[in-house]
Amino acid sequence: MRIDPHVHCRDGKLAYKETIEHTLKLCDEQGVDMIFDMPNTDPPLLTERDMAARLALVPREALKRYRLYLGATANEKQLRAAAGLVKECAQVVGIKLYAGHSVGALALPREADQRKVYTILAEAGYQGVLAVHAEKEKLFTRSFNPERPASHSQARGPEAEIASITDQIVFACAAKFQGTLHICHLSTGAALELVKAARDDLKITCGVTPHHLLWSSERQIGQEGLLYKVNPPLRELADNIALRQGLKSGEIDWIETDHAPHPLSEKLYPPYESGYPSLCLYRLLIEELLPYWGVREEIIKNVTCATIKKVFGERKF
Repeated sequence: MRIDPHVHCRDGKLAYKETIEHTLKLCDEQGVDMIFDMPNTDPPLLTERDMAARLALVPREALKRYRLYLGATANEKQLRAAAGLVKECAQVVGIKLYAGHSVGALALPREADQRKVYTILAEAGYQGVLAVHAEKEKLFTRSFNPERPASHSQARGPEAEIASITDQIVFACAAKFQGTLHICHLSTGAALELVKAARDDLKITCGVTPHHLLWSSERQIGQEGLLYKVNPPLRELADNIALRQGLKSGEIDWIETDHAPHPLSEKLYPPYESGYPSLCLYRLLIEELLPYWGVREEIIKNVTCATIKKVFGERKF
């Protein structure tokens, strides 16, 4: 079994970008058996009603292959209800916190609101997964210039990721958070070091995408570089190498594609959306590149299935 625990199927008002049905067809091509869908949809996935409406879009025969996250807000009632759904409903795998804006309106950039999420979930006895898009918005700059696509890597620099991960670890420890803190789509070697150092203090996992393993910010040189604009951005070659090494040594918990298609008209022209259809890279990465890099078969099984099942719990599968 192979699981992609991080995709953006869109649907709703964004069905012109991607749909659950099409994503599952891509899964068939790429050898993926199950997906976890993210909640920054339009409208966002926050409540039981949102969950039911979302599941109604899934082809009946494909329900066993589809799971979803609910989004985190600073509303205590919403968070407690979401925590209850993670516990009670096998289709809901966790809660997603956007610590900085990425694509869509779902975000909690204020540290006070992020801290509140951990406090509420800890008080509610939540023991599930809290996945975090970790970029500290106050460290973003206005340096992105679409005529120089690689400038995106400076506009959302590595320090924004590092600072946000530091925040999440501090907040989780202070609240005595009993769930699993998952740091999504690591982009730097320094971020991986932070996760490794925190493992003695809390349950923490991390994932890496095909694009952060394969490509550096040099891929964004030239106008076609807008196609490779992602959040967090592509980094230096040294970061690619550090993340590959972390995967090879078993320090990265799983591969997540962060599959996020947009029309070319939205990539090459305003709003210059961030995201890449990385599910299309899955089979190549898993079956050819990982063995070529010397990643052991046992680790490949862990990062595509075994560790995911262990962290989220067998009942979700």
